[in-house]
This record gives sequence, structure tokens and C-alpha cells, in this order.
Amino acid sequence: MPTKVLVVDDHDIIKHGLQSVFKDSAVRICGEASSADEAIRVARKLKPDVVLLDVLLGEGDSLDAVKRLRSAVPGMKVVMLSAFDNPTYVARAVSAGAHDFLLKTASRAELIAAITGAAEGAPPSRAGELKRMASSMAKRDPSSEGGIQLTARETQVLRLVAMGLSNMEIADSLEISIETVKEHVQNLLRKTSLNDRTQAAVWALRQGIA
Repeated sequence: MPTKVLVVDDHDIIKHGLQSVFKDSAVRICGEASSADEAIRVARKLKPDVVLLDVLLGEGDSLDAVKRLRSAVPGMKVVMLSAFDNPTYVARAVSAGAHDFLLKTASRAELIAAITGAAEGAPPSRAGELKRMASSMAKRDPSSEGGIQLTARETQVLRLVAMGLSNMEIADSLEISIETVKEHVQNLLRKTSLNDRTQAAVWALRQGIA
């Protein structure tokens, strides 16, 4: 039985392209939508197994819609699709309960595997951005995080990291050198026992910093 997918994207060329991607596969597009509100209406009507949700819809992002979609159809999985490798998007997707987060550079096989895996309740796919950080974040002891003390500058830098800014952009924003930014990033990663900027963004959201 094919996996039913609702495609949510405001670009017709992407929706048409995905129809070709899923042709003769285990994935069947059962409906399409161009906005978050339309997606919720269509999801309630069609009850898809998975919603393939573009991160950017119109002038904003669609990450706030993840919880609404999951509430509208309990048990339905949401897989994010993005052209941007932005740690803030990944962090917010995790926080909202998205099952997976794939970049648009993923191959046909990777995308199909991620969708069918999501429908079956499998862990995030190897190709997905969530796989990179989910296991290490899950191993963290939340009870130990309250004692982490960041300096005011480290907190500023972390907030900008969570916004997806590069080291150069952070340096320009805070009017400090890029070498100083790198030092702050290294220090805050060491203090929080995190491995990379995506994990830092997730942690910042959980702590209410971002």
C-alpha cells in the first residue's frame, strides 16, 4: 500500500517536480497545498500519512504550522524540506515535533526513504539533518543543563548562532573581530558539551535563549 503524502509548497514547479520524483515509487501524492492554513484543511480532509512541508511559504516560514498540522491529524508525520541548511530551521523543526528535515539537494532515493520511513515510524533518515544531531541531543541530561553559566557575550553570540548568522555576520553585528567570535563559539560549545552550531541552536531554543 503506497504512502500517502500531502505536498505543501507555494511553487508550482516544485510540486510538479515532486510528482515526477514519486512516479512509480512507494509514495503517492494524495493532495497539494500552497499555505499552512490550506495544508491544515486538506490534511483534515485527506488524512495523509506524511506532510512534506517546505520551510519557506510566502514571505515567512512554515515552522509554526508543524504543531498545528500534527494536532489536526494525530499520528500524521511531518517532514520538512528546505533549500537552506540553517541551524535555526532545524532547531525549530525539532522543537515543533517534525519527524525529519531534508535539504532539497537530497536524492530521489533519500527523499522516498525519508517519507516511507516517517510513515512507518522509523527514526529520522540518514540523509536528514535531524539524524546529525538527534542522538547526541537525546543523550543529554536536561537536569544538568541549568548549571551552565554563559557570559553575557557568549549568550549574545549563541542567540545570533541560533538565528543562523555566520561568524562574519556575528562579528559585524557585535562590532568585534571574527577571531573573537570564533573564540566565543568554541567556549560556549565547550561549556554546553555540544558538537556544532545546529545542536547549539536546539539547546538555545530549549533554554529560552533564542
